[in-house]
Amino acid sequence: MGYWKPKYYPAPSAETVKENAVKSAEKARKKGLVYKPVIIEGRKITKSWWGNAWCENLERYADFESRIDRGKRYVRNGSVIDLQISRGKASARVQGTRKSPYKIEVRISPLSEEKCVSILKRCGRKPDSLEALVSGNFPEELKDLFFEKDGLFPSPGEISFMCSCPDWALMCKHVAATLYGIGARFDENPLLFFELRGIDVDRFIDSAIHDRIEEMLSMADNRTDRMMDEEDLTSLFGVL
Repeated sequence: MGYWKPKYYPAPSAETVKENAVKSAEKARKKGLVYKPVIIEGRKITKSWWGNAWCENLERYADFESRIDRGKRYVRNGSVIDLQISRGKASARVQGTRKSPYKIEVRISPLSEEKCVSILKRCGRKPDSLEALVSGNFPEELKDLFFEKDGLFPSPGEISFMCSCPDWALMCKHVAATLYGIGARFDENPLLFFELRGIDVDRFIDSAIHDRIEEMLSMADNRTDRMMDEEDLTSLFGVL
């Protein structure tokens, strides 16, 4: 009796990837498509807090840790020749052993309304931190919002993916390279994280600020020991 054995495909050389990538980009251009390649400079795939935290979060999951590492070589040698991030989805083309690139799609479940409300309440208490968050300077005091259970970073159950390659593995190297490529994209534009999680940033900010103002107004009539009576003001400034 014969047994089926999976076929292993050797990783293409950097030279082969570059050559095929140029041809693939030219074909896409003729079809009116514009590729957005992931370009890694140096040995580190990500450099900012956003990119590093995204990759760290993926690597800490038991479901991913044994497979995610497979994509490092691919993303470093320029195999991710196109990566487009939209609301709740990342679409990529990764150059493999064949001349035509493989098509990858990564979907991220949107945040539930309950999660958004909870996060808004916590952000509303820290308007300065929220402003820093939007500008791309991550505030340490809001770090738990990303890494805690049910936080902003997606769990394995909230991530689904597919690849057009013949690799039988649940997470092939092309998907892994795409996930690392997403982290590299966050280095360039942190707000893409909110796009991927299905969060309307403008609405998110407006709601948080509105809630903060409402809270301040509700406390406006509450007297404290730091408030001064009119007589105290007169004696202090000598106003008649």
